[in-house]
Amino acid sequence: MVHFATHTVLNDDHPDLSSLVLSLVDERGNPQSGFLRLRDIYNLKLSAELVVLSACETALGKEVKGEGLMSMVRGFMYSGTPRVLASLWKVDDEATAELMKEFYTQLLEHGLTPAAALRQAQIAQMQKKSRQSPYYWAGFQLQGEWK
Repeated sequence: MVHFATHTVLNDDHPDLSSLVLSLVDERGNPQSGFLRLRDIYNLKLSAELVVLSACETALGKEVKGEGLMSMVRGFMYSGTPRVLASLWKVDDEATAELMKEFYTQLLEHGLTPAAALRQAQIAQMQKKSRQSPYYWAGFQLQGEWK
C-alpha cells in the first residue's frame, strides 16, 4: 500500500502537470521541486495493491477527447496499481484523518476488502452526530478492482 496525505494541484490547461505536492524543501531547508507530476506517475512501475490519495480532489481531472479523464487515479492505475482510493472534492482534514484511521482499522485489523473497509469507515463517520453530512464521509471513492 502507498498512502499520500498531501495537497493536490490540478492543472486543467495541461493535465500532465497536475501533481501531488510533496516536500518543497530538502533536508537542509533549501527550496526544491517537490511535485510528483501526473506525467511522472505514468512512468512509475508500482507493485502496490492499493494507493490511497487522501488529499483534496484527487479523483478529478480534465476530460480529454480520445483519452478520457486525465487524473491522478488514472496515472496510478496505468503505473500498475489495481485500485486507488481518491477524493471527489475538497475534504475536511480532521474528518479525513478519522475516516482513514477507521478505513485502515477495517482493512488491516478486520481483514476486509478495500471496498468493504471504506464502506464501514463511511458508516462509522456518518453515525457521529458531528459527521452526519455526506460532506464529511462521501467524498472518497474506490476505483479499480474492488476485491
